[in-house]
Amino acid sequence: MTKIGENISIASHENMQMNGMQKLSVTLGILGLFILVLALFNVNFPNKEIWLATAIALILVGVITYANKTYLNQPAGIKNNGVWHTNFTNKGTLAWMTGIVLTSFYVVLYWYPQYLGLNQEGGKNSGIVAFFDPLSLILNGKSATQWFVYGTLYTVAILGLGYKFILKYRHNKYQLVRTLSVMFFQLGFAFLIPEILEKLNPEKAYFAKDLKNMWPLNYYFFNDWHLKNMLEGGNLGMFMLIFGIAMIFIISPVLTYFYGKRWYCSWVCGCGGLAETAGDSFRHLSSKSTISWKIERWMIHSVLVFSFIMTIAVIFTFLSDNPQMSFITKDQFIFGVVIFLALFTIVLYVFKRKDMDTDAIYTMLSLVAIIIISLLLNYFSGKQNILFLDSNSLREWYGFAIGAAFSGVVGVGFYPILGNRVWCRFGCPMAAILGLQQRLFSRFRITTNGGQCISCGNCSTYCEMGIDVRSYAQKGENIVRSSCVGCGICSAVCPRGVLKLENNSVSGRINANEILLGNDVDLLDLINNK
Repeated sequence: MTKIGENISIASHENMQMNGMQKLSVTLGILGLFILVLALFNVNFPNKEIWLATAIALILVGVITYANKTYLNQPAGIKNNGVWHTNFTNKGTLAWMTGIVLTSFYVVLYWYPQYLGLNQEGGKNSGIVAFFDPLSLILNGKSATQWFVYGTLYTVAILGLGYKFILKYRHNKYQLVRTLSVMFFQLGFAFLIPEILEKLNPEKAYFAKDLKNMWPLNYYFFNDWHLKNMLEGGNLGMFMLIFGIAMIFIISPVLTYFYGKRWYCSWVCGCGGLAETAGDSFRHLSSKSTISWKIERWMIHSVLVFSFIMTIAVIFTFLSDNPQMSFITKDQFIFGVVIFLALFTIVLYVFKRKDMDTDAIYTMLSLVAIIIISLLLNYFSGKQNILFLDSNSLREWYGFAIGAAFSGVVGVGFYPILGNRVWCRFGCPMAAILGLQQRLFSRFRITTNGGQCISCGNCSTYCEMGIDVRSYAQKGENIVRSSCVGCGICSAVCPRGVLKLENNSVSGRINANEILLGNDVDLLDLINNK
């Protein structure tokens, strides 16, 4: 009788089953989550600080142990085996259940925090919010809020799953550096530093939640309460105001010129950080269809126009209500915005029209729409009414539709269904602005070597922004797309080294070639014509 030998194939389905240590690590992680669920249902834990530390430690140990056993026992190189066959990563029942749970959590977080245990009248918290009180008291000296709970869990997710990401892509130095970067910025600039600043300045209004969050992603930056808190916040408040404005007009454009939008979207941004770490298992689900691309262009530029108009409206109202706090009037502000955007649009059309792709044209048309609406706003608006709408209502609509429902509920809750960059692709106004700069005013590009391409399709499959990278690689054409976030995964998964992320001279960067492939051309006719 013959014996079947052990299957040592790395890609074998037999090797996709979890071993005993992986099952134990999953059990530890679930146990940590179970403790949080018990706290959610108001189970009264003695020594909450010990139980909270235990829950977080179990989750992190579970993730780290699972990652070690999954990737360190395999050769260095990306392991994406079975992503189209696993229930969790191919829109199966488990994926839908995860999406529903995440979406439900975000709905409760944004609109029904009382069910998390938040006492909205300033009294004692209960539930999971009270469970985080010990950590909140240590960091900022106050009882926890639903946002502190969310920020803590958000940071734990990026740190734990960031470690998993590092092991998975450990053969690629670029992936290691950018992942460590998003982990550092999330832990320090988005979580620890703002909380500690609040503890050190208890007498001042807390006017910052994320030091690296910039307008228009930080849509409340120019709201009246935020401007007042910064203007009346002493040296720290003035620093926040100047730093925030410098980020918009100086720091961001300069960094985007040298490195493309990846400096923010893939190295710094918290939304991008969660997408790259927690959402890595779902990046292949991003739709690459032409219809999705058309919807993406319309949606993201509509959000951009809405964001601009909302911001102009709230500053318009602020200047109307607080003329003593500003050196310009509301009329001067409106005409300043119109003149700036008009000059920018004219220069863009005169000097860069030959380099414009469809995305850039959409952005330019969005700027024209903003100019027209701004002029109408100035002539048909009162002190509180913006184009016959209450400015506070306009701000609330934006906060509800874009700041909460889109970026949070849909943006994260739909990871297992629509891919990990739903918000970045279809809704982030920051992505639209940086995309224009990247397309027309940046040194960044992804170069391709068409002669080496074997058309395996890995690059297109794992592009989280829905770009058909393979079509560029086959032509040997540089990839200079507004939507590209420079994550570099397309280069990392390429088995032939066809794709390379580069920063070089702006001239010759966009090298669209009219190359006909396959049956598009009769070779004999082509030779005869030459």
